[in-house]
Parts: sequence; C-alpha cells; structure tokens
Amino acid sequence: MRSLTSLATAVLALSLSAFAIAAPAPAPRPVAGERLDHALLWGRSLDQISAAMSVKLGFQVAPGRAQDGLSNRYVRLDDERFIELLALGGHDGALDPGAQADQAALHGGAGARTFGIHTDALDATRAALLAQGLSATPVFSAAADDPDGTGPGTAPRWSLFALDPSPLSSRLFFIHYPPARADIAADRRIAREHANGARELSALWLLSADAEADRAQLARLGYPHAVPVRLAQIGARGYCVAVGPTRLLALQPDGDGAAADALRLGGAQIAGLSIGVSDLARAQRRVERGYEHTLTRYDGLAGASFLAPSQDDLGLWIEFHERGKTAGCAGAGG
Repeated sequence: MRSLTSLATAVLALSLSAFAIAAPAPAPRPVAGERLDHALLWGRSLDQISAAMSVKLGFQVAPGRAQDGLSNRYVRLDDERFIELLALGGHDGALDPGAQADQAALHGGAGARTFGIHTDALDATRAALLAQGLSATPVFSAAADDPDGTGPGTAPRWSLFALDPSPLSSRLFFIHYPPARADIAADRRIAREHANGARELSALWLLSADAEADRAQLARLGYPHAVPVRLAQIGARGYCVAVGPTRLLALQPDGDGAAADALRLGGAQIAGLSIGVSDLARAQRRVERGYEHTLTRYDGLAGASFLAPSQDDLGLWIEFHERGKTAGCAGAGG
C-alpha cells in the first residue's frame, strides 16, 4: 500500500508540474503610446546649467519658474520630449520626495538620477505595475491654478506617479499630459528651435554596476526587447532597450575607462543623453566653438555621432547624432 501511495503522490506531483509549465504567462502590459518623456537634470545653480546648455552646447533654454525649494527651466524637443533643468532655489521651500532623493545622491552637484516615461493610459499603467508587485505612489497632478494650465474645472496640465522604490538603478516616473492650451503649444514650438539643430531626445543612458539587473527590470516593466551593445566612447557595455520610438541603454563599465570613473565617483546615474539633430556638422561646429575643443566623430549606435565634453558642466555626457536613426535597437520595436 505504501508503494502505491508513493506512486500516486509522484503521479500527482508530475501532473501539477505539467500544469504549472502549461499555464499561460500573464498577458504583457499594453505599452501603446509610451516613450521617453524627459530627464531631470540638476545643475550647481540654474544660471550655471543654463549657460552650459546654451553657450557651450547651443540649446535654447526656455523659462520656467520657482517651485517651493527649487527653480527650473526647459530644453524642449520634438514630440513634446524635453530636458528639465533644475537647481536648488536658494530659499527654505520644501522639496518633493523625488527631488530630495536626487539631492541625497548629488549633494548640490550637477547630474541626473530621475527620468520620466510618457503614457497615454496613466491609471491603467499604474494598475498593471501594481499587479506586477511593484510599489507606486498615488497619482498626483498639477494644481488647478497652475499658470500654464487651463484653469479650474479643466484637466490638469500634467498627472504622474512614481515607482517607489524604483526597480531600476535610477528613479522612474510615468506622466501624462492633456492637449496643451493653444498659446502654450505655440510657445513650445518656438522653444524647439535650437542653434545646434537639436530635434529629438532619442536615448537615455542608465549606468550602474549591473546592466543585466536593469535589463531584467525593464522587461518586467513591459519593455522586453533588448539588444546587447557596447559604447567604446565611454568604456561601457550592456543593452539597448526599446521604449516605443525611444531607447534606454542599460549600461555598466567595460573595464577601466570613463564609465568606470563616473560610476566610482557618482554611483548609479543617468550617464548620458542621445540627441538627434537635423545637421550633424552644424551641431559639431556649434559645440566645438562652445568648448573651444576639436571633437572627433565615431560610429555610434545611431551611426555617425560625436560626444560633447559636458561631464564637468552637466554631470553627464550628451551624444549628438543624425536625427531619426534607430539608436542601436534595430529589430527591437517597442
């Protein structure tokens, strides 16, 4: 009897195992309409970072305003992507938790530790990520009396939630905007005209000690399409991960080099931004004049590219390439 019981138990275990293997995987999270939205780039002061972006790099810097304990300005690009420039405001206003976390890492220095992804379905995205076992803040929105909004009783200018703690090596939030008021939209179109010919934020570089961990978490977030890459220009390797028409590079140092130095000095960080330009020669000439330094092109993930020597000014590199290239994730559509 004991042998028959053992046999029955074994058969049952095999049956349950086969059922577990055959059980369908959870449906992938819908990611339609998602793309990189913007990075939060801190300077040592607002004037310092604005001067570096405009005088040295050739971007138009658009006005922002003081907000509690910080001030901001904008570098606006096509498809409503942008770079938000931030600095401590020099007064005792409170910082939101994300800004506090950034400053805990930066200690008043320049650099980026937080970025956002645009989504057309904010509530559904949050619900799906919570179902994955991730932790998210409540959705919060711009105030009804926001000067750039459309007033009480209308949709807020923006709404967002953050993943907290972040599953990635840098902090991440998801954001949604309703259609902009006509005059605000016109101001943004004007702000997208840059002396260096910049048109798009095409990729963002996450640098950590473990690129595979970031790749795995991006797959969990709904971005499974990853292609191995190497960035010889900074001595890094990792993965190019498609996020709609944009790309996240999950990187780690590849031996000694600039990436290893950046990680040693600053820890996990957003180490670079890729910017697509309308005329690469024009952009290179403009940046060379700004830095009074001759720059060399290389064959990057998006074809012919050059790297601005912006690490000391911005705490990250800015790579310029011809607009519309695939940024190294060919065959890995979002």
